[in-house]
Amino acid sequence: MNKIAIFPGSFDPITVGHVDIVTRAVPLFDEIIIAIGVNTQKKYLFSLEQRMEWIKKVFKDQPTVKVESYTGLTVNYCQQKNAKYIIRGIRSSADFEYEKTIAQLNKMMQPDLDTFLILSSPELSAISSTIVREIIIGNGDTSKFLPKEVDVTGKF
Repeated sequence: MNKIAIFPGSFDPITVGHVDIVTRAVPLFDEIIIAIGVNTQKKYLFSLEQRMEWIKKVFKDQPTVKVESYTGLTVNYCQQKNAKYIIRGIRSSADFEYEKTIAQLNKMMQPDLDTFLILSSPELSAISSTIVREIIIGNGDTSKFLPKEVDVTGKF
């Protein structure tokens, strides 16, 4: 039986923090699906297609990492993919409290689903997609925060 993990998020855009979490999780699982959640009520800075393309480029040399999109509850998507694990990155104690609650609710809905909380590397703990989007909109230098495959120059 393959150990399939889902790393859900909006990845708008994917950051070096996300890449670090996935890279560190790769040895733990047979397959990791970076699952871009689609919420029709949310306004994204980048299109789903653009985000998927960037993630595929970032992990092109990592055959066990896949990229997909989904709608609805993450637990339902995990069931569809026969995934027994969710990966989440933790940057702060506030992240931990939030993710712990979600993990416990997911476990109540799907008892065979476990969540792996991976602490961000200290030097990356301040990086979030929300802050990076603000830097992009303000035409700031994002080179320290985004993988080299993510080119946002000229997007705004």
